[in-house]
Amino acid sequence: MTILELIEQSAARLEAAGVSYGHGTTNAFDEAAWLVLWRLGLPVDDLDSVENQPVAQEKQALVATLLEARIASRKPAAYLTQEAWLQGVPFYVDERAIVPRSFIAELLVDGGIDYWLREETSTVLDLCTGNGSLAVLAAMVYPDVQVTGADISPDALAVARINVDKHGLQQRIQLVESDGLAQLAGPFDLILCNPPYVNSQSMAALPAEYQAEPVLALAGGTDGMDFIRKLLQDAAAKMSADAVLVLEIGNERAYFEAAFPALEVVWLETSAGEDQVLLVTREALDAL
Repeated sequence: MTILELIEQSAARLEAAGVSYGHGTTNAFDEAAWLVLWRLGLPVDDLDSVENQPVAQEKQALVATLLEARIASRKPAAYLTQEAWLQGVPFYVDERAIVPRSFIAELLVDGGIDYWLREETSTVLDLCTGNGSLAVLAAMVYPDVQVTGADISPDALAVARINVDKHGLQQRIQLVESDGLAQLAGPFDLILCNPPYVNSQSMAALPAEYQAEPVLALAGGTDGMDFIRKLLQDAAAKMSADAVLVLEIGNERAYFEAAFPALEVVWLETSAGEDQVLLVTREALDAL
């Protein structure tokens, strides 16, 4: 059996088992390719060069065991491999932190927020940093800035520490335990935030793969806006005069607009459309 045949067989098993995706892949084939290539110790982003290689029986058995774990546990593949990729950058992850998948990563790498920054931009906050992936990407994209990664969860910050060290950014990224903005001094020139925003009705309907993640990182209350209300109330005081806040709200735009009808925001385009991530200026927050 070749690697491609093994992936196709594995994809069929995942499909038949009814597992859910969304933690780095969106379909059975891509999920199977990730698990197979990782288990075989091959680069997960270069199937074309190895797809016709034969796979020995003992290696097939190793893949089968991993596949069974994925199906039986309903854990995201990233928790089984302890690795997630965001914009081509590898990150360590385990059950202490949410699997990184923020669309803010696209905006950082593609320059989607550069227009709103200044030459003087020097301090960046990644609030709700989780495993630290956005903090790391911000430090990579903007080599002259200092980054603070903050989270209320000491467990998540322990995972973030692994990634800061993994990418050699100890001198440029500070990690702080903070309940929202409460323990942060500022002022910050740029705040990135992928907060808990899932409304309670959606939380109740989440597939098991999402329920395997820390509830603290997902649940946003009845309308998903609990954390965001406090954030927008407090943010201006922690921002420099020309600072901007980039906020991910997923599929909750209707709830956001209902909660903040008078707030002037800019919706940013991502691969998922123009209603997942918004930008708000310090000036707009002052006008609230």
